[in-house]
Amino acid sequence: MQSEIIVDVSFGETRVAVLEDKELVEIYIERNDQQSIVGNIYKGVVENILPGMDAAFVNIGQDKNAFLYLGDINRLEFGDTDEYYEIKTNPLALRCGQEIVVQVIKEAYDQKGPRVTTNITLPGRYLVLLPNTEYIGISKRIEFEEERTRLKEIACKIKPDGMGLIVRTAAEGKSEEVLRNELEFLKNLWQKIRQKSKESAPVLLYKDYDLVFKAVRDMFTNQVDRFVINDRKKYNKIIEFLSTYAPSLKSKVEYFNLATNIFEYFQIEQKLSKALSKRVWLKSGGYIVIDETEALTVIDVNTGKFVGKNDVSETILKTNLEAAVEIARQIRLRDIGGIIIIDFIDMKNPEHQKLVLDALKEALKRDKTKTVVVGITPLGLVEMTRKKVRQRLSCIMQSCCPYCEGSGKILSPETVALKVLKEIEWYFKNRVEEKFFVEINTKVCEVLRKGEVDRIKELQEKYKKKIYLKASSNIHINKFTICPVKDEDHYMALCGALSEGDEVLAFVEEEDKFNPKNAVGYVNQNRIEFDDASDLIGKYIYAKVEKVYGTLSKGKILEVCEENKEDVREF
Repeated sequence: MQSEIIVDVSFGETRVAVLEDKELVEIYIERNDQQSIVGNIYKGVVENILPGMDAAFVNIGQDKNAFLYLGDINRLEFGDTDEYYEIKTNPLALRCGQEIVVQVIKEAYDQKGPRVTTNITLPGRYLVLLPNTEYIGISKRIEFEEERTRLKEIACKIKPDGMGLIVRTAAEGKSEEVLRNELEFLKNLWQKIRQKSKESAPVLLYKDYDLVFKAVRDMFTNQVDRFVINDRKKYNKIIEFLSTYAPSLKSKVEYFNLATNIFEYFQIEQKLSKALSKRVWLKSGGYIVIDETEALTVIDVNTGKFVGKNDVSETILKTNLEAAVEIARQIRLRDIGGIIIIDFIDMKNPEHQKLVLDALKEALKRDKTKTVVVGITPLGLVEMTRKKVRQRLSCIMQSCCPYCEGSGKILSPETVALKVLKEIEWYFKNRVEEKFFVEINTKVCEVLRKGEVDRIKELQEKYKKKIYLKASSNIHINKFTICPVKDEDHYMALCGALSEGDEVLAFVEEEDKFNPKNAVGYVNQNRIEFDDASDLIGKYIYAKVEKVYGTLSKGKILEVCEENKEDVREF
């Protein structure tokens, strides 16, 4: 499998993409005004303790107080390691006003502040130093037992008293001298942090690497075939870093100096856009639908266009197996965390269920973030969890729709049309003005023109008042405005310039001088041309604006009106 890391350093943000066989599997985005604080170490002040939640809030100098779960005090989450010594520690008794050293383990999210722990970890390229915990762990990704034993013996030999070590995947094959040198660096770093911790809280004690160097430290291993970056200064610093810590990897680093967008060149931009879509198509013709909610994420699998060549159960099995692999990739790519429910196509055969579950677990092994597949419920739903560390991709790149507020649904044109009628009647009843201007979306206007004309005329006759209508594709379908019209000039100002998609009332005034078959009309001093309309000169028409060139427009005739000007302007 070919593995590549592509880094885009551009104005305002840095993006790191991980490709496996040219497929986008991970994306990391850090914006200049929203830099990650995960890994940072602070000296904070306990401001509030919530016994009922087994938690405390700590002021670390950020906009929101950090959340410290009492279970994270003197307790280490071992992540992807499987060997450890049980450490018995006395629980730390907290009190309000107490100063405490904490490390951020999860970004702030929505209305929640960052999550912190007192179990400090200092990651290097090969080792992670645990200053407060006596523990030795070997990465699960180091598979050969002989190598695991060798590294464990080295770790036991060099481990400082009262501290712990985690041996990382990149340490595979490294000598004791290399590991010892990095350990000395981490020990010195911890001493500097302790020295700075004498300052008054809240204060930042240690700032972790930026996104580029986190990628070099945490992801750039011997298994990566190349590392491409488009920033010369960062490239030079990476080469300098690798010259000290991993000289063998220098040849894999490339500086991208083409004028084109690096993500466009490697076809990442298009794949990134697709990662924001709810629907993901499978190669077989089936598809999955991903719905992210605040409580959990639901993934639904469908056969779609895939009908198969064999019996139904085989078609379902093939679709589910393909979906299991794609779901694992999408979860990793979108950085979906928390509770995940997967609704595979219903399988009656227990062997088929096991095959799909095994395929999902196997595909998830590539994910560095801790995942747990719980199993299949009596209803046939697969339950799993994935640890939350960062904001998911959709939260970084998208914001909640101000109209549907995240529901994915808006009011129908028919519903809005009825609301407009009720609002018009309210204005007729409660305002002294006699003429009103109404601006609505084109689709709502179509509903009013085709189905509610009699109702409009009835209201005008009942209250002896008039409506002037403007339909525009530029106004949101759920929005409309109603305001009194003072005089002709005020009406002209309200109508304003034309926009593409507007539906307007136009008077066809004369032939087109350059093409006698065509005709020219005017809408509020805006000239609009119509093809094959010379026989309509002197008439009023409803038209749709198709092209706009300043005060000149091209229109499409929707309906010819036989009434006089005053009648049609009312509605």
